[in-house]
Amino acid sequence: MTNSLDNVLKHLENNESIVYPTSTLPALGCKPQKIALDRLFEIKNRSENLPVSLAVLDLEQASEIVICNKLATDIIDYFPKGSLTLLLPAKNALDKRLGGNWVGVRPVVDKRARNLISASGPITATSANKSGKKPQKDCEKAAKDLKLNDNQFISGVTNGGAPSTLVKVDTKVTVMREGIISKKEVVAWSKKII
Repeated sequence: MTNSLDNVLKHLENNESIVYPTSTLPALGCKPQKIALDRLFEIKNRSENLPVSLAVLDLEQASEIVICNKLATDIIDYFPKGSLTLLLPAKNALDKRLGGNWVGVRPVVDKRARNLISASGPITATSANKSGKKPQKDCEKAAKDLKLNDNQFISGVTNGGAPSTLVKVDTKVTVMREGIISKKEVVAWSKKII
Protein backbone atom coordinates (compact mmCIF):
# COMPACT_ATOMS: atom_id res chain seq x y z
CA MET A 1 0.00 0.00 0.00
CA THR A 2 1.25 3.49 -0.83
CA ASN A 3 0.05 6.62 0.93
CA SER A 4 0.10 10.18 -0.30
CA LEU A 5 2.12 12.81 1.49
CA ASP A 6 -1.10 14.83 1.86
CA ASN A 7 -2.74 12.02 3.89
CA VAL A 8 0.26 11.76 6.19
CA LEU A 9 0.41 15.54 6.67
CA LYS A 10 -3.28 15.60 7.64
CA HIS A 11 -2.57 13.12 10.44
CA LEU A 12 0.33 15.26 11.68
CA GLU A 13 -1.85 18.39 11.62
CA ASN A 14 -4.47 16.50 13.68
CA ASN A 15 -1.83 15.80 16.37
CA GLU A 16 -1.60 12.14 15.37
CA SER A 17 1.51 10.04 14.86
CA ILE A 18 2.83 8.66 11.60
CA VAL A 19 5.60 6.23 10.60
CA TYR A 20 8.25 7.31 8.12
CA PRO A 21 11.54 5.85 6.81
CA THR A 22 14.99 7.00 7.90
CA SER A 23 18.43 5.84 6.82
CA THR A 24 18.39 3.26 9.63
CA LEU A 25 14.92 2.27 10.91
CA PRO A 26 11.33 3.45 10.57
CA ALA A 27 10.62 6.43 12.83
CA LEU A 28 7.47 7.40 14.68
CA GLY A 29 6.77 11.05 14.05
CA CYS A 30 4.44 13.67 15.46
CA LYS A 31 4.44 17.42 15.78
CA PRO A 32 6.40 18.67 18.81
CA GLN A 33 3.19 19.72 20.58
CA LYS A 34 1.64 18.56 23.86
CA ILE A 35 -1.40 16.67 22.53
CA ALA A 36 0.62 14.98 19.78
CA LEU A 37 3.35 13.99 22.27
CA ASP A 38 0.73 12.64 24.69
CA ARG A 39 -0.54 10.35 21.95
CA LEU A 40 2.92 9.30 20.73
CA PHE A 41 4.11 8.34 24.22
CA GLU A 42 0.91 6.35 24.74
CA ILE A 43 1.35 4.54 21.40
CA LYS A 44 4.95 3.63 22.23
CA ASN A 45 4.17 2.85 25.87
CA ARG A 46 7.21 5.00 26.62
CA SER A 47 8.13 6.61 29.94
CA GLU A 48 7.86 10.40 29.88
CA ASN A 49 11.34 10.44 31.45
CA LEU A 50 12.82 9.14 28.16
CA PRO A 51 12.84 12.07 25.71
CA VAL A 52 12.51 11.65 21.97
CA SER A 53 14.52 13.54 19.38
CA LEU A 54 13.39 15.73 16.49
CA ALA A 55 14.00 15.04 12.82
CA VAL A 56 15.11 18.13 10.92
CA LEU A 57 16.34 18.87 7.40
CA ASP A 58 19.61 20.35 8.61
CA LEU A 59 21.17 22.36 11.42
CA GLU A 60 19.85 25.57 9.88
CA GLN A 61 16.29 24.37 10.42
CA ALA A 62 17.25 23.07 13.88
CA SER A 63 18.66 26.50 14.80
CA GLU A 64 15.07 27.73 15.21
CA ILE A 65 14.84 25.37 18.22
CA VAL A 66 18.40 24.81 19.50
CA ILE A 67 21.71 26.64 19.72
CA CYS A 68 24.08 25.29 17.07
CA ASN A 69 27.74 26.14 17.59
CA LYS A 70 30.71 25.53 15.27
CA LEU A 71 31.47 22.23 16.98
CA ALA A 72 27.96 20.97 16.13
CA THR A 73 28.39 22.01 12.51
CA ASP A 74 31.85 20.43 12.30
CA ILE A 75 30.79 17.04 13.69
CA ILE A 76 27.60 16.80 11.61
CA ASP A 77 29.61 17.65 8.47
CA TYR A 78 32.36 15.12 9.23
CA PHE A 79 30.37 11.92 9.81
CA PRO A 80 28.02 10.28 7.25
CA LYS A 81 24.69 12.08 6.87
CA GLY A 82 21.95 10.63 9.07
CA SER A 83 24.37 8.81 11.38
CA LEU A 84 24.27 11.29 14.29
CA THR A 85 21.65 12.80 16.55
CA LEU A 86 23.02 15.88 18.29
CA LEU A 87 21.91 16.82 21.79
CA LEU A 88 22.03 20.62 21.79
CA PRO A 89 20.91 23.36 24.20
CA ALA A 90 17.35 24.54 23.57
CA LYS A 91 16.82 28.22 22.78
CA ASN A 92 13.77 28.03 25.05
CA ALA A 93 12.99 25.08 27.31
CA LEU A 94 10.70 22.59 25.56
CA ASP A 95 8.41 19.86 26.82
CA LYS A 96 10.47 17.46 28.95
CA ARG A 97 9.52 14.66 26.54
CA LEU A 98 11.61 16.53 23.94
CA GLY A 99 14.46 16.94 26.41
CA GLY A 100 13.55 20.21 28.12
CA ASN A 101 16.74 22.29 28.07
CA TRP A 102 18.69 19.83 25.87
CA VAL A 103 17.03 18.66 22.66
CA GLY A 104 18.14 15.87 20.34
CA VAL A 105 18.05 16.86 16.67
CA ARG A 106 18.68 14.45 13.82
CA PRO A 107 19.21 15.76 10.30
CA VAL A 108 17.59 13.16 8.05
CA VAL A 109 18.88 12.00 4.68
CA ASP A 110 16.19 9.63 3.42
CA LYS A 111 14.50 11.43 0.51
CA ARG A 112 10.99 10.48 1.69
CA ALA A 113 11.74 11.79 5.20
CA ARG A 114 13.19 14.99 3.76
CA ASN A 115 10.08 15.56 1.63
CA LEU A 116 7.90 15.02 4.70
CA ILE A 117 9.88 17.38 6.94
CA SER A 118 10.09 19.99 4.18
CA ALA A 119 6.30 20.06 4.24
CA SER A 120 5.65 19.56 7.96
CA GLY A 121 8.57 21.16 9.77
CA PRO A 122 10.43 19.27 12.54
CA ILE A 123 8.74 16.13 13.83
CA THR A 124 9.76 13.51 16.37
CA ALA A 125 12.29 10.88 15.36
CA THR A 126 11.94 7.92 17.68
CA SER A 127 11.94 4.29 16.61
CA ALA A 128 8.53 3.10 15.39
CA ASN A 129 8.01 0.31 17.90
CA LYS A 130 6.61 -0.26 21.37
CA SER A 131 9.28 0.43 23.97
CA GLY A 132 11.32 -2.71 24.53
CA LYS A 133 10.12 -4.46 21.35
CA LYS A 134 12.28 -5.20 18.32
CA PRO A 135 11.72 -2.61 15.57
CA GLN A 136 10.49 -3.53 12.09
CA LYS A 137 12.33 -2.49 8.91
CA ASP A 138 9.12 -1.97 6.91
CA CYS A 139 7.16 1.23 7.66
CA GLU A 140 3.77 -0.33 6.88
CA LYS A 141 4.43 -3.29 9.21
CA ALA A 142 5.67 -0.91 11.92
CA ALA A 143 2.48 1.16 11.60
CA LYS A 144 0.33 -1.99 11.85
CA ASP A 145 2.27 -3.20 14.92
CA LEU A 146 1.52 0.18 16.55
CA LYS A 147 -2.17 -0.15 15.55
CA LEU A 148 -2.12 3.00 13.43
CA ASN A 149 -4.61 3.51 10.59
CA ASP A 150 -3.91 2.31 7.05
CA ASN A 151 -2.72 5.72 5.89
CA GLN A 152 -0.58 6.79 8.86
CA PHE A 153 2.74 5.85 7.27
CA ILE A 154 5.01 6.63 4.36
CA SER A 155 5.77 3.48 2.41
CA GLY A 156 9.29 2.17 2.54
CA VAL A 157 11.62 -0.50 3.81
CA THR A 158 14.67 0.70 5.71
CA ASN A 159 18.17 -0.76 5.93
CA GLY A 160 17.89 -1.60 9.62
CA GLY A 161 20.98 -1.90 11.74
CA ALA A 162 22.19 0.30 14.55
CA PRO A 163 20.39 3.55 15.36
CA SER A 164 22.01 6.96 15.01
CA THR A 165 24.69 7.79 17.57
CA LEU A 166 23.54 10.34 20.16
CA VAL A 167 26.20 12.96 20.86
CA LYS A 168 25.88 15.84 23.35
CA VAL A 169 27.60 18.95 22.02
CA ASP A 170 28.54 21.97 24.14
CA THR A 171 32.20 22.98 24.56
CA LYS A 172 33.11 19.32 24.00
CA VAL A 173 31.40 16.24 22.57
CA THR A 174 30.12 13.38 24.70
CA VAL A 175 28.65 10.15 23.32
CA MET A 176 25.38 9.55 25.15
CA ARG A 177 24.33 6.49 23.12
CA GLU A 178 26.56 4.54 20.79
CA GLY A 179 24.96 3.66 17.49
CA ILE A 180 26.06 3.44 13.88
CA ILE A 181 29.12 5.58 14.69
CA SER A 182 31.24 4.12 17.50
CA LYS A 183 32.30 6.05 20.59
CA LYS A 184 35.90 5.36 19.55
CA GLU A 185 35.36 7.14 16.21
CA VAL A 186 33.78 10.17 17.90
CA VAL A 187 36.58 10.40 20.48
CA ALA A 188 39.24 10.14 17.75
CA TRP A 189 37.52 12.93 15.78
CA SER A 190 37.19 15.17 18.85
CA LYS A 191 40.88 14.81 19.69
CA LYS A 192 41.74 16.23 16.28
CA ILE A 193 39.29 19.13 16.62
CA ILE A 194 39.33 20.19 20.26
